[in-house]
Amino acid sequence: MNLIPMTVQGAERLREELQRLKTEDRPRIIQAIAEAREHGDLKENAEYHAAREQQGFCEGRIQEIEAKLGAAQVIDITKIPNQGKVIFGATVTLYNTSTDKEVVYRIVGDDEADIKQQLISVNSPLARALIGKMVDDSARVVTPTGEVEYEVVQVEYL
Repeated sequence: MNLIPMTVQGAERLREELQRLKTEDRPRIIQAIAEAREHGDLKENAEYHAAREQQGFCEGRIQEIEAKLGAAQVIDITKIPNQGKVIFGATVTLYNTSTDKEVVYRIVGDDEADIKQQLISVNSPLARALIGKMVDDSARVVTPTGEVEYEVVQVEYL
């Protein structure tokens, strides 16, 4: 079984979602199914079919989260000595040499990635180019608009 790298925060968010699904959403859906059954004929009962569909999505998501947490390799970056090297979980400040702008990204697991929050997947082209680099190293990334060069300005293990 392949382990899925995940930050401590990402694992915690999945646990919170799993808890919510099991303690809030599942009972609400079961109640909705029971109420819809009371309306009679199930063949033409739209509320019943909608509630059953919700139940399927909810149970599927519960299984998906449990599988991910079961295969998770939770990495606590704060327990690793910072040697200035870009690794999974690191927060990296980059200087884009073509735009003269600095950007900050955190390298996280696939399920945690959210570019709007500056969280990039460890499997993204940028993260793959950065892994193993040190402060002051350059990384070239091929993008749809061409090649972009970044310089590693700072590496933090937060």
